[in-house]
Amino acid sequence: MTEVVPRLAEVEADVQGLVEAHMETLLGVRFLASEYGTGPVHGGRIDSLGLDENGSPAILEYKRGVDAGVINQGLFYLAWLMDHRAEFEHLVRDRLGVTAASQVLWSSPRLICVAGDFTRYDVHAVREHRRSIDLVRYRFFGRDLFGLETVASVSGGMQGARGVRRARRQTVARAAVDVEGASMVELASAVDEALFGLGDGVNRVERKQYRAYQRLRNFACLCPPQRSKLLVYLKVDPTDVDLVPGFTRDVSGLGHHGTGDLEVQLRTPRDVERAQDLFRASYAAA
Repeated sequence: MTEVVPRLAEVEADVQGLVEAHMETLLGVRFLASEYGTGPVHGGRIDSLGLDENGSPAILEYKRGVDAGVINQGLFYLAWLMDHRAEFEHLVRDRLGVTAASQVLWSSPRLICVAGDFTRYDVHAVREHRRSIDLVRYRFFGRDLFGLETVASVSGGMQGARGVRRARRQTVARAAVDVEGASMVELASAVDEALFGLGDGVNRVERKQYRAYQRLRNFACLCPPQRSKLLVYLKVDPTDVDLVPGFTRDVSGLGHHGTGDLEVQLRTPRDVERAQDLFRASYAAA
C-alpha cells in the first residue's frame, strides 16, 4: 500500500486548463470562453465563462493556493456581467446556438472560485453576499487523479435551505392553483422536504419548465405536478437500477425537461419513500 500525497498545481494555469477542458464533467457548466476581456473601462480578463445546466451564467476564477482577493475579483466581474447581458447572450448564441441564448437565466448568475484553499473569512464573506457563490477546493493526487471539494455554496437568486419554509408556502400556493386535489400539494411538499433533507449545500433553481435541486451540479429536477403524478429526473445511471414499470423509467436519449436519465414517477407518499435510495444516490453523484 502506497500513500498518494495530495499536492497543489505548479502554476495556476494547470488548474484552469484542466477545468476548462472538462468543465461540464466536473461542474455541470458548458464552456464558453477563456481569458475573456472586459474592455478598456474595466480593464480585466475573466478566467473562464460558462453556462450551467439550468441556463445560469457562470464566471470561474482560479487561484493556485489561498488568495484573499479571489472573491472580490469574481464579484467585480459578476457586476460587469450583469451590465453586459447582451454581450454574454451574443457569446452564448455564437458558441451554443440560438436556443441556449434565448434561455439564459439571469435571476441566478453564479461565481465559482476554484483555489488551493480558502480561509474561514472567505467562507463567512460569501454568506454575506446576495449572490450565488461556490467555493471549490482542488487537489492533485499523484499523476493521474484530480479532486474537487465544495467548501461553501451560497445561493443568491437560487433558494437554499434558509428559504425552505418560505419556499414551501409558495410551492403549496402554486400547486393549489395548478393541481386539482390536495394529494398532489402534499406530495410536492414531501418531495421538497426529502430532497432538501439529503444534506447541506442544497440549492434550488426555479425554471418555468422544472425546479432543479443542485449542489455544484443538478442532482434532481422536479417537473410541475400533473393531475395524478409527479415526475422527478435524477442523475442516476438507469442501467444500474432495477427498473419498475410505472415507477422508474430510462429516458436517456428521450427529450424531457430538466436533467438526468432516470425518470421517477411519484403518485403517493409511499412512492416518495421508495425513491429515497435513488434520491440519495443522485445526491452523492453530484
